[in-house]
Amino acid sequence: TDDRDPVPWRVALDHARGSRAGHRYFEELWEAAVRRAPHHHGCHVAALRYLAAHGPHGAHRECFDFADRAAQDAPAHALVQGLPLRAALACLAAGRGAEVGRARLDAAADRAIALSALLPAAAPAPAELRNLLTYVLVRLGRHRDALAQLRLIGPYATSFPWDRVSDDPLGLFLELRADVRSMPLPGAPGGTGTGRGGRAGSRDH
Repeated sequence: TDDRDPVPWRVALDHARGSRAGHRYFEELWEAAVRRAPHHHGCHVAALRYLAAHGPHGAHRECFDFADRAAQDAPAHALVQGLPLRAALACLAAGRGAEVGRARLDAAADRAIALSALLPAAAPAPAELRNLLTYVLVRLGRHRDALAQLRLIGPYATSFPWDRVSDDPLGLFLELRADVRSMPLPGAPGGTGTGRGGRAGSRDH
């Protein structure tokens, strides 16, 4: 086994969450993981899940703090740049967006938009990021930005995040895509100003 391989540590972090391991043990695993790969996406996702599962009341601020620090330390093209977006999803799904504030949710989306712009269009590798980004943008009422991500997704609908909020993930994706495509854009006749920072409501599924 390659001692530099972070994957076993990602598995160990997942196991720590499932077994409700103590925070000190988690910290030891986390330090070992980042020594091997400081910006490994899977390890960061596993750590974020642990913090969400074992923090008080979902620990949304703690999760956002962790995700923001990781993204700030990572290269611009690293998938870890999308980690705050996962923290945003957790807040929105729990109905706790107000706890972290609209500005922080928008900043997470903006960071993910910048990452998406560096990745190839209509490709499978960045598809999960863009599906997640589309969902968060719609929840934030940013339909123009969501439409841009839908174009970049192309045919690559992913199960995540739709399976977290619906028993019919593909059906929800297709419904949301149709809704976003049918919405008038800002500046167009009948436009409703649902671009960056828009507060237009979106359906909660």
